[in-house]
Amino acid sequence: MPDEKLSRARGVDRVIDIFRQLHIARQPMAIRDLIDATGAPRSSVYELVSLLSEAGLIELDADGAVFFGREMHYYGADYMAHNDLIRRAHQLMVEIVARLGETVQLCMLEGDKYTVVLSESSAHPFKITSDIGVRVPITWTATGRLLLSNWSDTAILDLIPEEDYRLANGQVLDKQAFLEDIHRAGQLGYCLTEGLSESFTCCMAAPIRSRSGQAIAAICFMVSRDTPEERRQMLLRELIVFGQKLSDFT
Repeated sequence: MPDEKLSRARGVDRVIDIFRQLHIARQPMAIRDLIDATGAPRSSVYELVSLLSEAGLIELDADGAVFFGREMHYYGADYMAHNDLIRRAHQLMVEIVARLGETVQLCMLEGDKYTVVLSESSAHPFKITSDIGVRVPITWTATGRLLLSNWSDTAILDLIPEEDYRLANGQVLDKQAFLEDIHRAGQLGYCLTEGLSESFTCCMAAPIRSRSGQAIAAICFMVSRDTPEERRQMLLRELIVFGQKLSDFT
């Protein structure tokens, strides 16, 4: 019996790993590449792919490459409909894009990274966005600073991996300066950073808080660094209002 339970647990772990690798790839993967990426035995991967395919959780294309199936879309839609914050945020984000013409994103922490949960794109030809679900170093964004604004310095330093203090341009971020940015963001109730993830970007974000005051998510714009100051300030004011509206429902 213990061996059977262990085998089942290992099978669940491998299913999760298959899903994780497909999400990282963000495109169909050949089974041989999936075997290499997961490190699982060839026979186990083929068996799991067959079972998951029968359940509609993954699909195989004409070349035999594996990707998420239609059932996964249905489950994701169910989650969006059930989660009150995400449902309300989506409605508000559609309105934001229509009124302000800027791409807007909803972001949250995921372990020691941050990730985009929702994104609504504008028709503007200049777009700077992160893909939904891609894990990004917290240090690279205004959003990450806001989401840590209720944390202690010790907890923050324990959370951030050493390699994440190196920015996309190769510059190493000073830890004390990073902590000061976080405290400043918490005091201001918003955060604005320039050139951290991309040299030509300005990231601005406002928190969405729980009833206890914890920043549980953030709503943000990624705009060009040459955006006029007057428009920047207008967008920041709007973000703060949006964040407060969504906080009322958490």
